[in-house]
Amino acid sequence: MKGHIRERSPGHWAIVIDAQDAQGQRKRRWHSFQGTKREAQVQCAKLIADAGNVTVDPNRITVGDYLDRFLTDWVASHTTARSAERYAGSLRHVRRVLGSKKLQALQPLDLAALYADMAKAGLGARTVKHVHVVFHRALEQAKLWGLLKDNPAAIARPPAPGKAKIEILQPKQAKALLERLHGGPLYLLASLGLATGMRRNEMLGLRWRDVDLEAARATVEQSLEQTSAHGIRTKAPKTEAGLRTISLPAHICEELRAHRVAQAKQRLALGMGKAPDDSTVLADLEGKPLSPNAVTKMWKRALTGVTLHSLRHTHASMLIAAGVDILTVSRRLGHASPSITLDVYGHLVHGADDRAAKVMDAAFG
Repeated sequence: MKGHIRERSPGHWAIVIDAQDAQGQRKRRWHSFQGTKREAQVQCAKLIADAGNVTVDPNRITVGDYLDRFLTDWVASHTTARSAERYAGSLRHVRRVLGSKKLQALQPLDLAALYADMAKAGLGARTVKHVHVVFHRALEQAKLWGLLKDNPAAIARPPAPGKAKIEILQPKQAKALLERLHGGPLYLLASLGLATGMRRNEMLGLRWRDVDLEAARATVEQSLEQTSAHGIRTKAPKTEAGLRTISLPAHICEELRAHRVAQAKQRLALGMGKAPDDSTVLADLEGKPLSPNAVTKMWKRALTGVTLHSLRHTHASMLIAAGVDILTVSRRLGHASPSITLDVYGHLVHGADDRAAKVMDAAFG
C-alpha cells in the first residue's frame, strides 16, 4: 500500500491512499486534512498503518476472500509454518460452507449451519471445536482491521467435545514394548520417550551437544518441524517452560553412549569422519535429522494399538503413581503451567485425599 499528499489550498491537504481490493483491483481513497505539511505526512502514514495491510471493500468482501487475506497477512507472520498449515486446513471447512457469503452478513446462525454440516460429514466434535476456535480468531482479526463490528463466533456455540482419552501403558506393557523393539531402529526412540517424557519432535531435534552424559542431563533447546512448504527444519520451544533440562536415568545414559559409539563406527565405515557436535542423536546414515512424518509412519507399521505419544503419557503416569509432585512432572514434560498437567493427568492422582483424612483425624479425632 502506498500514499501521498496533495495541497489543495494553504493548510488544506488531500491524502491519497493507493490500495487493492480482495480481487486485486486498484483502489484509490481520498482523505481531507487541515494542518501543516508535516502533520499531513504523519496522518498519511497513520492511515496506511491503521489499514493493517488489509485494503478491501468491507461491503463487498466474501468470507472466502477475507480468509485469503487473513492467511497471507496475519497467519503467515504470526504463527509457525506448521501452525499455518493447520489454520489453512481448518478454514477449508469454512470455505466449503460459507466461502461465498458476504463477510459483513455473517450471523451466528450461519456458524451453526457450518457445525451441523461438519457433523453430517462425519467429523467429530473435537474437530468442529478446533475449526470454531480458528474461525473465531480470524473473525476477531477482522474486527481489529475494521471489517466487522461484532464477531458472530463469539456468540455461536459448537458442540462440546468429550474429554480426550489418553493412552497409557502399564509398566509390564512398556517393558514388553521395549523388548519387542530391542535391536531395531525404533528402540532408542521408545526408550528415550518412556524415560524422559519428551515429545516426538523434541527427541528428533535433540543434538549430542544438548546431552551431558557425565552429569546425566539433556537440555531441550529445539524441536523439529516438518511442513509441506519448508520441509524439515528446527524451531524453538513454544513456551519458556518448553526450554528445560531433564535428568536422565542411568540406563538411558548407557544406551546413549552405546548409540554414539555405533554411530561413530558407522560413519567411519562410510568414510564420513567424526560427527559434528550439532548433529542429532537420532539421525540417518548421513547424520541428518530423521523425518518426523517418516518416523510416525514407521511406528504405525511396527506397532498397532500403541501411539508414539503414549510414551509421554506413560512417563507422566509412572511418575505420578510413584508419588512425584505435579510441579516436578509439569517441569519435566515442559508444560507451560502445572494446571495443564493437572488437567491432563489429575485423574491419576490417588491417595492424597486419604492422607488428608488421616491428617484431620490425627488433629481432631
